[in-house]
Amino acid sequence: MSNTQASWRRAWRHPSFVAGGSMVLLLVLSALVSVFWSPYPVGDIDIPNKLAPPSAAHWLGTDSLGRDIASLLLVGSQNSLWVGFIAVGLGMGAGVPLGLLAAARRGWVEELVMRAADLTFAFPALLSAIMLSAIYGPGLVVSVVAIGIFNIPVFARITRGAANAVWSRDFCAAARTAGKGSWRITREHVLPNILSVLIVQATIQFAIAILAEAALSYLGLGTQPPQPSWGRMLNEAQSQMFQAPWLAVYPGVAIALAVLGLNLMGDGLRDLLDPRLARQR
Repeated sequence: MSNTQASWRRAWRHPSFVAGGSMVLLLVLSALVSVFWSPYPVGDIDIPNKLAPPSAAHWLGTDSLGRDIASLLLVGSQNSLWVGFIAVGLGMGAGVPLGLLAAARRGWVEELVMRAADLTFAFPALLSAIMLSAIYGPGLVVSVVAIGIFNIPVFARITRGAANAVWSRDFCAAARTAGKGSWRITREHVLPNILSVLIVQATIQFAIAILAEAALSYLGLGTQPPQPSWGRMLNEAQSQMFQAPWLAVYPGVAIALAVLGLNLMGDGLRDLLDPRLARQR
């Protein structure tokens, strides 16, 4: 049996990876389907049928403007995925090189990078979004940039810690003795050995990005009307909690399942990419 087949068999036997991967796959499929089809156009307002309960015509009911909840959830999943991909991409694109630089150069370079990361941690995504909104106005771009900035020090610290552990290994000392420079050792030996750590961290930060986007949209700093957003759906539902409780239940469940699925998949990936952890369980 090839290594690829053995890896797939281990993956299918891992309950966390299977459960989390199924939830993430459902999220991705929902976003893909909504690009081409949704039960109703998300901008359609039907006042006579507002706050309708779930029925054959509206599977999950309608909101206070008569918009179809199922359509809003499907299209809203696109925002969650885009925010996750771009925010994590920004964090990795800037944080990973900084972490590798700190581990490779050490000394004052490492100290400078880590203190800059500590300074960035003083401005969480919510505070950054508030400051950017005051300058540029609220919107999806503002929330993506704020979450991406918050991810940079996270990946920088994770990368630096993992890279320092690899730099202490004998094969890095042997490569240095053979005349390889710091950047070549980083590219050929350090980065390949920490990719599994970065992949697992990326899934965790993806889940945090979805949760942060929902929180920012709930506060009115994220996605703006008429574009659907799970967080803004929760905000709009709070005034009808007793009259139409399903308005809050469905987006809340969607956010919970997306975050839970990504965390379970990250936990499964951690075990699969590090066989020592799998043997301990």
